[in-house]
This record gives sequence, C-alpha cells and structure tokens, in this order.
Amino acid sequence: MRNRLHQPFALLLLSFFPQQLLLAQSNAGYEIGGSIGVFVYQGDLAPSATGSFKTMQPGIQLFVNKPLHTAFSARLNLAISRLRGDDASYDHPAYRQQRNFNFRSSLVELSGLMMWSPLRRTREEKGLAPYLLAGAGISFLNIKRDGSGINTTYFGGDGSAMVANLAADEAHRLPRTIPVIPLGAGIRYTLSPRLSVSAEAAYRLVFTDYLDGFSQAANPSQNDHYHSLTAGVTYRIGGKNRMDCPVIRY
Repeated sequence: MRNRLHQPFALLLLSFFPQQLLLAQSNAGYEIGGSIGVFVYQGDLAPSATGSFKTMQPGIQLFVNKPLHTAFSARLNLAISRLRGDDASYDHPAYRQQRNFNFRSSLVELSGLMMWSPLRRTREEKGLAPYLLAGAGISFLNIKRDGSGINTTYFGGDGSAMVANLAADEAHRLPRTIPVIPLGAGIRYTLSPRLSVSAEAAYRLVFTDYLDGFSQAANPSQNDHYHSLTAGVTYRIGGKNRMDCPVIRY
C-alpha cells in the first residue's frame, strides 16, 4: 500500500524537476572554502552610495557549501573584518573637514545563504559559472565613535543645533548585534572536480542608522550599510565523482 502511495508523488516530483537536476544530497558531498578581500562601509560618513573606499578594511570569510542540485546550493558563512569611516578622509563636500566625525568597529558576521547558478553546471564541469546569492544573518559589532573634532560654528550661529543633535546621538545606545540581509553575485571557475576559485561581491542591507554611531547629527533619513569584495578557493570533500540522480523505485 505504501509503495502505491509513493508512485504519484515520485511522478509529480519528476514532472517539476528535470532528471539531470535531481541530485542525491548524500552523494553530493560538501564544499569548504575561504576567501580574502575588503569590507567597505557605506553610510553618513561615506561620500557616495558606493561607500568609503578610502577607509575600506581587510577581511576574511570561511564557509561551508552544501550542493542541493546543479542550480542551487546552501552556504553557512562566517565573515571577520572591521568597518571604518572618517569625514577627514574627504575634502568634498567641504563640510566633511569641519564636521570631522569618525568611527571604527570590529565585525563578525554569521549568515546562511542560498546560491543560484543559472548555468546549472555540475561541480565536475570545468569552466566559468556565474551565481547569485541571498540570505540572512547577524553581525556582531563593537562601535567606537568620535565626534570631538567638530567645528560647531561652521554649521551656523553658535552651533547649538549641531551640538544638540550630537548630544542626542551620544546618548543613544549603540547596537552590539544587528540583523543583516546579504545580497550579491559572483563568478566561479572550476579547476577540477575537487577544486574551484571564485570572485564575489556582496551588499549587506542593515536596519540601523547607528552602524557608524551617528544619526541625528548626520543624516537620520537613511540607514547605514556595508559591502564586501572577495576572492577565494573552494575544495570539495566527500561525495562521488559524479553527482548522479538517485534511483526512484516504484
């Protein structure tokens, strides 16, 4: 009776997914890897939407991938870096030299990601394979801000409005942990069935305006964010030489 009930389910599964995409997860093995690169702060102390490249910081990522089938894989990702922003690094607009805010923070990010490879290459196929990634995670911070270098008179009158806004920021408790949504893209080159290299860019949506420690005295209308540019190596462990489809009996 049980086998009869399994028949329609198996046929339905095959109707939705081509056979070459159905991979036995137990046969696919895992991939471990690491990457190095830079992490770039983007927020009130950055000159543009692309972030503050003059204060970018080195960082590393360690990850474990689980291939699900040729199009999708799941990744557990650990990123370790720092974030930094400094008004004094930029001459334009002129007010940045007068405001002179700066901050620094350690960064440890743990995230879970789904990766989509539109070319649907197996891990055995040599060549380039672009991919997109998205997920969710949490970042651990230790933010150190400094607004002591401000020239308050530059911002009009006795600068009382700026002083009041800065006092409000300094009274605001800084976050130690924040949720993040990584979104990114990369390209992977498979060297052998076990080894591949990749380059990746990932942007983190952040739901706070205090990533840099300032809001009311800077730009309270927009949240802060950060992104990374990395290159790395992935090595496959376990699994068979070919990620074949499981045999479905009915």
